[in-house]
Amino acid sequence: MAREGNPVHRSILPPQELLDDLCSRFVLNAPEEELQSFERILFLVEQAHWFYEDNTMEKNSNMKPLSLREFASLMFQSCAALRPYIAHIDDIYKDFTTYKTSVPVTGAIILDLSHERCLLVKGWKVGASWSFPRGKKSKDEEDHHCATREVWEETGFDVSKLLKLDDYLEVVIGQQRIRLYIISGVSNDTVFAPKTKREISEIKWHMVDELPMASTEMSLLNRGPTGVKYFMVWPFVRPLRAWISKQIPTRGCKDDSSIKEVPGKSFRDFKFDLVEILQILEENLC
Repeated sequence: MAREGNPVHRSILPPQELLDDLCSRFVLNAPEEELQSFERILFLVEQAHWFYEDNTMEKNSNMKPLSLREFASLMFQSCAALRPYIAHIDDIYKDFTTYKTSVPVTGAIILDLSHERCLLVKGWKVGASWSFPRGKKSKDEEDHHCATREVWEETGFDVSKLLKLDDYLEVVIGQQRIRLYIISGVSNDTVFAPKTKREISEIKWHMVDELPMASTEMSLLNRGPTGVKYFMVWPFVRPLRAWISKQIPTRGCKDDSSIKEVPGKSFRDFKFDLVEILQILEENLC
């Protein structure tokens, strides 16, 4: 018996009834402000596409997998409100992909108790890169609200109580602003599990010191020393290490000259100078 989901059997296109339902559910009944531009309409079509992949295809093993471009074309052909623009679908889709790269992205860098490890997620598709959990902002959504939502969707972990508005790293790549809030002190034994289907394939702690700090440490495919992809990780590694170094206080004496060596005395004869210790502690607390 062939394995369920075999591409040979997944050949049926979504029927008109299903496309009509998706168009009505995700496009026609959307708020009016979401229908003012093709860029916003394509975001609605993208949500319908996710629904098709996560629900329809899961329930019907014969349903054909479609790229967003293919699915958008079917939606424009079947939806009466979109059909007049089908001749321009190529330009509309091209403008949409350009627009997506300008939408701000927010997420979180989750650190363990020791600040030695950070949590990364890997995408669903074959050859996907590791990245920090993150995602695009919805219209009028606050950065920290987006970060909390996206981290929850991709890891199942609620960062809202640990998130500090001033603790974040931000870079701009092309026209896109990416802000990642630093969430520290998360236990290594925390159980993570994505809340969305077909988006995250793996969640894993990574040693911060082993992450590449620049594109020169990787090939053109953005692979690290181990051959693992870190496409959207390396721009944050250097500032992240700098942030971590500021959080860990320097341990030991304030001045090496305070260490006194007493020649000829055995460690068995050593006694704590309680008065001096209390004095040092008092100075450090001031």
